[in-house]
Amino acid sequence: MFENYLAVVDRKAKEICAVADGIFDHAEVAYTEKVSSAILADALEKEGFEVTRGVGGIPTAFRATFGEGRPSMGILAEFDALQGLNQAPGSTVKKTIPGPDVGHGCGHNLFAGGSFGAALAVKAYLEKRGEGRVTLFGCPAEENGAGKVYLARAGVFQGIDAIVSWHPEKMYMPRTRPALALITVNYAFEGVSAHAGGSPHLGRSALDAVELMNVGANFLREHMETTCRIHYAITDAGGDAPNVVQSHAKVKYIVRALTSEKVRALRARVDDIARGAALMTGTKVSWEVENAYSELITIPTLQKTAYEAMRDIPLPVPTEEENAFGRALQKTMPLTELPKTVYAEKLLEPAPAVAHGGSTDTADVSWCAPTVQMHIGTWAIGTPGHSWQAVAQGKSSYAHKAMLYASKAVAGTIMRLAEDPLLLERAKEEQREKTRGGYICPIPDEIRPAIPE
Repeated sequence: MFENYLAVVDRKAKEICAVADGIFDHAEVAYTEKVSSAILADALEKEGFEVTRGVGGIPTAFRATFGEGRPSMGILAEFDALQGLNQAPGSTVKKTIPGPDVGHGCGHNLFAGGSFGAALAVKAYLEKRGEGRVTLFGCPAEENGAGKVYLARAGVFQGIDAIVSWHPEKMYMPRTRPALALITVNYAFEGVSAHAGGSPHLGRSALDAVELMNVGANFLREHMETTCRIHYAITDAGGDAPNVVQSHAKVKYIVRALTSEKVRALRARVDDIARGAALMTGTKVSWEVENAYSELITIPTLQKTAYEAMRDIPLPVPTEEENAFGRALQKTMPLTELPKTVYAEKLLEPAPAVAHGGSTDTADVSWCAPTVQMHIGTWAIGTPGHSWQAVAQGKSSYAHKAMLYASKAVAGTIMRLAEDPLLLERAKEEQREKTRGGYICPIPDEIRPAIPE
């Protein structure tokens, strides 16, 4: 039904892959993605999209729109990379290349390229249809930066009927699992410095307070819901001299739960533990929210529609060379045994909606408009996310083929929704039912994106 429009992806494959590879070659971390953002925005502008840069007050965020009227459909694209993952593409051993220690360990270069391809196919469809709009949202800082949360807070996603997204993975399947709400809080303790040998009684150790807080949080784990998560990392131990009582120390906490309401309740208990640690050590404690995500709102109607779109597109078939490359990488992975196949060979039906321990800023998008994501198998089975093996596959020929499949799957889903107003209205009703009370941004108004000066 949509073959002629999806064929645009094949005709534009060279340009789509160039976008993905260009972003890979200029890997940039959260809020610094000037080159990466420009590569994608410029490509869309060249293809006739109206591009508005710096949306939501974020310089590397943008909106690229084509068409007028309804339905108004959205596509997400990410392009930020990860610190500490410099890795040569195509290598089956850990190998760095000249340049910053940054790499695309989550496949966001492919994410951007695949979404670009989807936008081109939908544009061709809308040109024939004569009515409707598609907007690709260039979304920075997914990795630890909560970019989409700030965009949601700024109202960037308002007025969109439905949003279709995807992400590199090890399987082909519409995402059905919810994601946990999350808050990241930095706790700072201030004490009194003293000589630990000569006058320890005069000191008040901030590091003692951090360690006692962590002990308290560990005891809390027994008394919280099993779906909740608490993680922490000491970010400032107060110095490296053991014979000096540490006058300052900091610890970063991440608190997760099924809903934002439950996050707030659990975080309040962690705050009490911090106060208790300060009281026990005679120190003072303060804290500041770094970022926060809402819980993901899943829409069964969109999941079913995405599955049908994916089912109509043949899965990529790896060549012998691609299989050899993937198998060589699998042998470097922490697997109990090698999988029978190197890449996923079948489309999985939507699975039961079982929550897992992860979180995503796409969740805040899902509060603004009905949203669906797809897992697309760009990586060899067993590939850990945020790993050098994932980076090594970022420009591979199989990853390109899977990315082009993603372009067609996203576009096909959007076209199905545009052709069936009742389907789209059902999705919107499901979203309204699950978001009663409306969207409340989990990040306090006074907290701004961590954009470098």
